[in-house]
Amino acid sequence: MMETRLQTTFPRLMLSHAAQRPGAAALREKDQGIWQTLSWSALALLVRELACGLAQAGLNRGDHIVVIGENRPRLYASMLAAQSLGAIPVPLYQDAVPAEFVFPINNAEVAFAIVEDQEQVDKMIELRGQCPQLKTVWFDDPRGLRKYADSGLSSLDSLIESGRAFNKTHLSFFDTEVQTGQPNDVAAMFFTSGTTGNPKGVVHTHSTLIDRAQAGASFDKITCNEEVLAYLPPAWVGQNIFSYAMWLQCGFVVNCPERASTVTIDLKEIGPTYYFAPPRVFEGLLTTVMIRMEDAGRIKKALFHHFMALAKRVGPARMDGKSLGLLDSIHYAVGNWVIYAPLRNTLGLNRVRVAYTAGEAIGPDLFTFYRSIGINLKQLYGSTETAVFVCLQPDNEAHADTVGVPIDGVEIKLTESGEILVKSPGLLKEYYKNPAATAEVLSADGWYHTGDAGFLNAGGHLKIIDRAKDVGRIVGGLHDGAMFAPKYVENKLKFFPFIKEAVAFGDKRERVCAFINIDMEAVGNWAEKRNLPYGGYADLAQKPEVAELLRECVEKVNADLAADQMLTGSQVSRFLVLHKELDADDGELTRTRKVKRGTIAERYEVLVNALYGGLTHQYVETAVKFEDGRTGMVSADLKIIDTKVFATVQKAA
Repeated sequence: MMETRLQTTFPRLMLSHAAQRPGAAALREKDQGIWQTLSWSALALLVRELACGLAQAGLNRGDHIVVIGENRPRLYASMLAAQSLGAIPVPLYQDAVPAEFVFPINNAEVAFAIVEDQEQVDKMIELRGQCPQLKTVWFDDPRGLRKYADSGLSSLDSLIESGRAFNKTHLSFFDTEVQTGQPNDVAAMFFTSGTTGNPKGVVHTHSTLIDRAQAGASFDKITCNEEVLAYLPPAWVGQNIFSYAMWLQCGFVVNCPERASTVTIDLKEIGPTYYFAPPRVFEGLLTTVMIRMEDAGRIKKALFHHFMALAKRVGPARMDGKSLGLLDSIHYAVGNWVIYAPLRNTLGLNRVRVAYTAGEAIGPDLFTFYRSIGINLKQLYGSTETAVFVCLQPDNEAHADTVGVPIDGVEIKLTESGEILVKSPGLLKEYYKNPAATAEVLSADGWYHTGDAGFLNAGGHLKIIDRAKDVGRIVGGLHDGAMFAPKYVENKLKFFPFIKEAVAFGDKRERVCAFINIDMEAVGNWAEKRNLPYGGYADLAQKPEVAELLRECVEKVNADLAADQMLTGSQVSRFLVLHKELDADDGELTRTRKVKRGTIAERYEVLVNALYGGLTHQYVETAVKFEDGRTGMVSADLKIIDTKVFATVQKAA
């Protein structure tokens, strides 16, 4: 089976589906409220014409070409067309500002770009002075671009027309190019988020990506009958594996939403059977549910809380295939009819057979919530450098505190310090033009250093504690020497719908303190129900009533941490509510919404000092970047809130 996997490329997989299932749906796109379908045979023809057009434009084997936009069938086809020629697509984040594109484009010496629409065209035009080699830009959506006359700018339609004419006179060109490509050729390059400097280009071959796609598909019995919704950034390797590599490996249908604002509606219309999302998406869905329950009548609200208490008690055991007993089974069946099934339908997850979350750790309470209502949510472990799939959770063995077992082809070992090392057929070939960084993570004997701290439990499941560099120790006080795992604490805080983001501090300190971002929608809805007026985010965040609401949330987390002897020292003793939302445009989050803890600690040093200095409030001014590109300052006098911490709960022997 291993040899079979390694004997193909993405374009060959696409042509195989087109030959065996020409009329079957490959891609769907919602346009003006109507789902449009592209069959495998139509996709193959589109890829052929795009490839011929790109070849005529001068794209050669080994060249890089950037692709920027939402999930769109013609952008997927463009990536396949580039790969058909032996060129290397480099997807970049569509919500990045122009300055963030400069390093990847120059580092990869990119001369060609395919972008979605006017917004992305404007970015390419803006950075041309810094990227002089970027000579040609093609756009998919022509709206707003009719009067643009910039050199090297043209539509994908014109590229397709050019390729169509070329194909008519060079009938064997495309097929020869596809057959020339080899499994060990570079298939794509994904840039890391660059939390500590310039991003690194992670180089993957066809064989590494296809191998992991096949391993993941085999593990969960994924077939051509699945329905998948592609709504996450294509530049994120997780989206690329699930909706591109696995799509071409398995031949299922990928559905592209009309736009970001319609994803929730599109999710319900499609009813995906195979679903993938980072924790922040599951957090957002749960927040929506809780807001709706705030608006519900007294009887409906009472039923919801009654059956959710039941689900929390018996739901996870039911999902793991355990017997519930007659009374609980009947009780749960009633709950499923009254609450759980309608709730799954509201979330758009009623048909989901397998759902995965990855990208960062998910809070155990959030994870348990989804499994308790009958959604087969599981965790996986991997990274850009491992082509995602390292560990997956088997059905009936999905635990909130682990990320699964090593899957086919994967070996795991731990260093003396607890760092996880991985050996897998899916490991990166290299970091592009960065041999020093490659040598840091890839040992001579083929082990990849993940930078994560964890261990394998008695059942062979991997448990992640935190990023190895982030795991710290409490110094001094009652819990001197206790472990401090900031991400674990932050995830428990974010389980509450009122908390959108949290940043915990405590390494080499006597106690743990935290910054909190409120969820504007959830807290705003809560405030309106109580006739609490507010004049925007900063005003709402500093309301005394909101501070009390959040104090209750933090103290519930502290009570839970007190029951964990390893992490009892991580209880939050003080917190403040930030006056602005943490933002990727301000350099505080990555494009995948991971906290840049070092940047935040440095930027808000005055607030960190106030938390640990015993102050009751602190004035702060912060530079911000607005959506229209303008910059400005926001300021506030932030109140610092003390919270109750609990004695460690001694578990019975």
